[in-house]
Amino acid sequence: MDGVELTPLKKIYNPKGIILHALKKSDNGFVDFGEAYFSTITQNEIKGWKKHTLMTLNLIVPIGEIEFAVYNEIEDNFFNIQLSQSNYKRLTISPGLWVSFRGIKSENILLNIASIEHDSQESVDMEIDKLPFNWGSNDDQK
Repeated sequence: MDGVELTPLKKIYNPKGIILHALKKSDNGFVDFGEAYFSTITQNEIKGWKKHTLMTLNLIVPIGEIEFAVYNEIEDNFFNIQLSQSNYKRLTISPGLWVSFRGIKSENILLNIASIEHDSQESVDMEIDKLPFNWGSNDDQK
């Protein structure tokens, strides 16, 4: 989908704990740095739909498993993927696309490295049932 980039991320194994890479300034998908934050999502709960008008999202799931759905209203199509440590990638979403996500495991945490600081005036929300997305329908897309 135009405006969506999926980047495999490096995991460095160490007997004392794994190092999970997230984003470097030289990586594709890096636009600018505004803020980084963690968000949790309860199992089987859904957050979204949200469309950012200026912010580029860089989403990483270091704990649990989260299903993401991205909707491009111009192309009228969805992009869907589940991210976790076993499918450790960074999902970069450009401004202008709708995004929603669902918790799959009992504990789920995502990291967003955003291109700008949070500004409640730069995003638009939509009720979850306004778009015809079938959660869990595309489990094989990795």
